[in-house]
Formats: sequence, structure tokens, C-alpha cells
Amino acid sequence: MYGLQMQFGAAVIHPLAYYVFGFFAVLTALTYWLTALLLKANPDGFMVAFFGGMVVRLLLSVALVMIYLYKGGAKEGHGTWTFLGSFFLLYFLFAGFEIWSILSNLRPFSKPGESQL
Repeated sequence: MYGLQMQFGAAVIHPLAYYVFGFFAVLTALTYWLTALLLKANPDGFMVAFFGGMVVRLLLSVALVMIYLYKGGAKEGHGTWTFLGSFFLLYFLFAGFEIWSILSNLRPFSKPGESQL
């Protein structure tokens, strides 16, 4: 992000993109904490905990976009599109990271006797 901002400026990377990055870092830590807390209470409820974390992340992300638009972000013209582009790029980056971390940790949860690929 820093390299793109130095090369192209605010035309590609919105000035608030670093705050959005921090928001998603805190949000990811919050959803992991929520998932761990729910798994500690019920070890068999992994899917409920995981999808609960996804719902929390989705609702808080939509709330962030709505706050940005409500505070006057919709009047920026091209700036609105760069904010939304940066937002969705970071949203899918963090969602991909979460999916990768779950897929990389599936092996310990597989049942013994099932074929391992």
C-alpha cells in the first residue's frame, strides 16, 4: 500500500486506507478471540463460532462503510471509489487470510482412519 501511495498518490490509495487496515487488524483479532472464547465454552461448536465471527466482521465492516458515507464520504466523488476499492481489497485480503488459516489447521481435526490427502 505504501509503495502504491508513493507512486500514484490518493488517486489509487485513499488516505484513510491505513486506518481501514488497522480496523481490519483489530477486527480480525476480535473475531479470533470471539471464536476461541466460544470454542472454549463448547468444543463441538466450531461452525457456530466461526460463522458467528464472520457475521460480526461483516456487520462491523458494513457499519464502517455506512459511517464513512454518512460523514460525507459520498461527496468526495473519485475519493469515494478509492475508499471503497481500498476497503474491499483489504476486506477480501483479511477474509482470505482467515480462510487460509482455517484450511491450514484442518488436519488436526480430521478423524483417525480417514484417508489423508
